[in-house]
Amino acid sequence: MIPHTPESPFLQLLAGRVNLKDIPFTDRRARVLLFKRNSHLYIKLAERWTAWEPQVGHYRLRPPLIDDWFFVNAAGSLLTLECNSFPHAVALKSQMGFIEMTFSDEESLLVHLPRGQIGLRFRVYAEHGLTDRRGGEFKGDPYHRRNHRNIAYTTNARILKNTIEPVTPAYLQVTLDLDTREGNTLLLNITPRLGLNRSIPPTDQVFQAAEKRWHDWFAAVPSVDEEYAEQYYYAWYVLRAGLLSPRFFLTREAMAPSLINYVGVWQWDAFFHALAYRHADPKLAEDQLRVMIDHQRSDGMIPDAVHDEGTVESIALPTTGLDAEVTKPPLIVWTALKLFKSGGNRDFLDEIYAPSVRWINWWFDKNDDDHDGIVQYNHPYSSGLDDSPLWDDGVPVDSPDLNTYLVMQLDALAEIAEIIGEHADAKKWRERAAQLTQRMIDYFWDDKTGVFWAKRKGERIQVLTPFNLYPLLTGRLSREMNDRLIQHLTSPEEFWTRYPIATVAKNDPKYNPEQMWRGPTWININYLFIEGLRQNGYTNLARDLRRHTLELMMKHDDIVEYYNPETGELPIRAARFFGWSAAIFVDLAIEASRIREHLPAP
Repeated sequence: MIPHTPESPFLQLLAGRVNLKDIPFTDRRARVLLFKRNSHLYIKLAERWTAWEPQVGHYRLRPPLIDDWFFVNAAGSLLTLECNSFPHAVALKSQMGFIEMTFSDEESLLVHLPRGQIGLRFRVYAEHGLTDRRGGEFKGDPYHRRNHRNIAYTTNARILKNTIEPVTPAYLQVTLDLDTREGNTLLLNITPRLGLNRSIPPTDQVFQAAEKRWHDWFAAVPSVDEEYAEQYYYAWYVLRAGLLSPRFFLTREAMAPSLINYVGVWQWDAFFHALAYRHADPKLAEDQLRVMIDHQRSDGMIPDAVHDEGTVESIALPTTGLDAEVTKPPLIVWTALKLFKSGGNRDFLDEIYAPSVRWINWWFDKNDDDHDGIVQYNHPYSSGLDDSPLWDDGVPVDSPDLNTYLVMQLDALAEIAEIIGEHADAKKWRERAAQLTQRMIDYFWDDKTGVFWAKRKGERIQVLTPFNLYPLLTGRLSREMNDRLIQHLTSPEEFWTRYPIATVAKNDPKYNPEQMWRGPTWININYLFIEGLRQNGYTNLARDLRRHTLELMMKHDDIVEYYNPETGELPIRAARFFGWSAAIFVDLAIEASRIREHLPAP
């Protein structure tokens, strides 16, 4: 029996899901990610350290902060570790008993040790360290190249041996031998602050508090049908564990797309994350939008991303290497309206209205070089479709998806304007939405093939993607035009694969089911089409797509960035532990469960 086995049914349901291999053990606002390699542990940080990249490398490739952490018995023999996990705690079964870990706060990992003589060995990425009678410290200053985070290890067990010695040019080796009694622990504190936490709290209270935090999180969310429950609560695990603490440029607590692959807050992702949070914590949902608005420029542009140490407003173009402005598709108003319809916070609409107007105006004012009323992408990454073949010949590109988003924004802004009493504005936004829809038809629509073709320099980009069908989502096309788009969408040779929707048509020469945006199924694209289909009266097809999407996401323990549309397997380069996929699973599972119970969909 694991000493701190939880009583919470939610935590019991997720036993073993945190495998420490692909899925790290962490906690809300904690930047510490605990992984396991065989019987050795290591810790990476969900931080970017942009200013230090020349010394320590890109955050995805950076070596662990703490590496090669293992335990030995009194004879010095390695203890093998078998992982038992819950959302709130990890229990590592060894020959000496269980070694348990949980977070006592967002910067401190408490390790509950078994009784007897036990040794700890680990390496710290640092230049300088000092031992003391309770453990040791690695405290940095601006002149210590590797001491970018201050670290302390502290124990209330009797210390038999405690040394810190250089082991490689980058790492210092800690050797710590202990004689432990019941309740003895080790506290590992990792912080950017000079003030280290070296106060050891009562063990049972820490584990109970951790269980309560996680239980309360799961208990606050809507219930769903049993068939969805395990993956649903795992999705909520991802959505709590992935929340970053506010620091520096991160003005609010906000969700990272993936603590492993994408550390920061990306604009497009934040909008989808908010869709899930609205079901449990309306303010947290609103803050996902606020953290982006906090960095809106005076000209109305909203950055692509925000992280601890800055914003991302320009990136080198893949084709030329020259810097160009980068942002993400405009969906903030669409999201804000959904939050209002769920939570009813009228004040939030008043707050978001003026920034949203500036944002829409930026798109029309700064991204229409030929002034034809069709808005263009000037950077591939501004689309969110980074590796799509739509950009193979460069930018700018006039694309149906961007102009569809703007129609959706204008219609949502009109609805918000009515709610807050700006009736003249509401009429203006609706008129602009109708005008832009007609421009899209005139410019992109090809009656012969029945799709909206993207164009570059006025010439058709000859690759078929679901983004050529996007104007369906406006709800403003004729039934005949919609039906022709649906024929493409539901064709097994194009987009309706075993697990739709493929992001390049299966019969297109550029289709690759394993490569980002060149074939794989993306859950957020499915979500937008589910809504568009339902809005246009294709309710059975919307239901089928929702069912396919939920089935796909329940095939695997983890929730990832994108999926193979034919097999449903996980492409090797798809980011694990992925936020917007988790958020959309939550929203779709709630919707499917409520419809079955004849309740209003979210």
